Amino acid sequence: MQAAAPFDISALNPEQRRAVETVHGRVLILAGAGSGKTRVLTMRMAHLIWNLRVLPTGLLGLTFTNKAAAEMRHRLAGLIDAKAAKQVTLNTFHSFCMHVLRAHIHRLGYTANFTLYNEHEVERLIKGLARDELQHECDLPSLASTIQAIGHAKNRGIKPADVVDPKSPWHEGFVRNIYQRLQDSMRAHNALDFDSLLWLTVELFEKCPDVLELYQERFRYIMIDEYQDTNPIQFRLAQFLESRHHNLCVVGDDDQSIYGWRGADVQNILAFDNAVVIKLEQNYRSTSTILAAANSVIAHNSQRHDKKLWSDKGSGELIEVFFAPSEIDEATAVVARIVALKSQRGLAWKDIAILYRSNALSRQFEAALLKHTWKNGDRWIMGVPYQIVGGVEFYARQEVKDLLAYVRVIVNPKDQEALLRIVNQPRRGIGETTLDAMTGYNRQHAVHLWDVLKGVASHDSSIGEAVNARDFSAKAYKGINSFVSIMEEARGKFSHLPLSEAMTWLVKEIDYKKSIASEVKSDKMREFKSENVDEFISALAQYESQYSGEEQDGLQKLTQFISESALGVDAPHFDSKKPEDKVNLMTFHSAKGLEFPACFLVGVEDHIIPHAKSVLESGAEEERRLMYVAITRAMRHLTISMATKRMSMGQELKTKPSRFLSEIPSDLLKCTAWKR
Repeated sequence: MQAAAPFDISALNPEQRRAVETVHGRVLILAGAGSGKTRVLTMRMAHLIWNLRVLPTGLLGLTFTNKAAAEMRHRLAGLIDAKAAKQVTLNTFHSFCMHVLRAHIHRLGYTANFTLYNEHEVERLIKGLARDELQHECDLPSLASTIQAIGHAKNRGIKPADVVDPKSPWHEGFVRNIYQRLQDSMRAHNALDFDSLLWLTVELFEKCPDVLELYQERFRYIMIDEYQDTNPIQFRLAQFLESRHHNLCVVGDDDQSIYGWRGADVQNILAFDNAVVIKLEQNYRSTSTILAAANSVIAHNSQRHDKKLWSDKGSGELIEVFFAPSEIDEATAVVARIVALKSQRGLAWKDIAILYRSNALSRQFEAALLKHTWKNGDRWIMGVPYQIVGGVEFYARQEVKDLLAYVRVIVNPKDQEALLRIVNQPRRGIGETTLDAMTGYNRQHAVHLWDVLKGVASHDSSIGEAVNARDFSAKAYKGINSFVSIMEEARGKFSHLPLSEAMTWLVKEIDYKKSIASEVKSDKMREFKSENVDEFISALAQYESQYSGEEQDGLQKLTQFISESALGVDAPHFDSKKPEDKVNLMTFHSAKGLEFPACFLVGVEDHIIPHAKSVLESGAEEERRLMYVAITRAMRHLTISMATKRMSMGQELKTKPSRFLSEIPSDLLKCTAWKR
């Protein structure tokens, strides 16, 4: 094994080096914001492989985002040779569980070509089940609390029969019934959702100890990133995997645990026992002034490991604070300061971020950015370029979701959500009345919708009479026949042709681009959507190129492609675009893991941060952690602003500064007038 470039552990600071070299037993690395945890994790893997001669296949690294996993693999490849780096299993929790289940889910009664439903598809399925349960023909009441209760139960591994709602015995029974019927429906559709990937893997390990033993024996050293974000199911999964060799290293920061609302349990990192504890407190990102402010705020939390960030970057500037008369004035003043920072400090637009607690606060800042006039040399320019971080991803675009639904049905005809999306897309005359008749039969007789469609197309009298097919219009009949015929032919095409070639055939066969041209009025939008169709075909071609020479048929490759796209793994060329030079607007939550030379924390008012609802439900500690995360995004320039009056529900209300602002020592702050 030859290193692509030599790495030198002695270049690390003492605590980082200790974290790299402590490899046996349980290890807790408390990695403060900006403390170089990714570097430490990859160095640790390289140390195990290069210095301790551990086989790369014996390492498992789990994290929460594809971006983090890709970054670690890229860095690892720079420390050891790329071939060895590729042999290390570096996955998100969901991706790891997907691979386990593809190989072994038949032991739980599913088949390996299962489909992954997204959150919206699961919600639609729940609404359909609730309509049947309540025998409700009109608009349903809000199911938000039911969906939340089911999600809460899944994240904690609670079975339907064990769901408890002390506030409402009726709702408890309703949730139990819907939750159980949801599980039965998902199994009938051979479908999973994101939560199911986790708890079904745990169920597999519980019921099939021989399968668990395979993974325990393979992975001798396990590392988990962002451990503060794990939920009870992920905690259980880690317990299973480490229980043979006990070499589990978890990395995280309890002070950055901000996802309690989606099931994360900060106690997992607070109560990680029988472990060597190593604290990474040197921050390589921010000035001492910014870190002092962050330390002062987070010190008010009682549920935390004691630690204190420090930096050798100097004290830097004081933190600017201003109070504007209204939210419009606040936005105007922030934009004026952004323009001044760019011209006076030589920053690019992309070096600057506006961060807010709630997406609803972005509107005024967008308006102020659009109408601000600024001077560029001898020219005056209207509008500051900006982007909302967290826009629609490629695989979430409507036309891409349509094409994905087609291939989902090709590999798994039981995938009812995908089937309902495409059966009349593009339009082929299968109206709501026709669909209602077929889905009604599908539900009442537990017959898959695909089998109902095939029965109607083949003139099966038993199905035809039951759905009153004689009342279907000639256009609907023709549409059903055409759809079934195309899908059956498509399955053969995708089995034997290159995936991109089969997809090109399908797009042409269903006249998808013609449908875009007829239904979309804007020339620019038509072009955009058509380009997305072409890009989807290119993604298939690029994905298939990874499998050249491997013994897999087209449907196996297509199944794997669907899995990765569902997990948010874009084809490489989608990520190659360089960041545009635009001011970044995002929520405090979205900013986690990012850094900017200049940050503006806006709307820092009580009832916004801390959010009134969050304080009532779980106290202020998670909200304080969120404020800590926001402060530590800033590298050199930090401005905090608020409005003394703000419109709420059509009424102008007086506000007061966030209680967190008073937790920052006054000698770190510079209060300024709000005006330009």
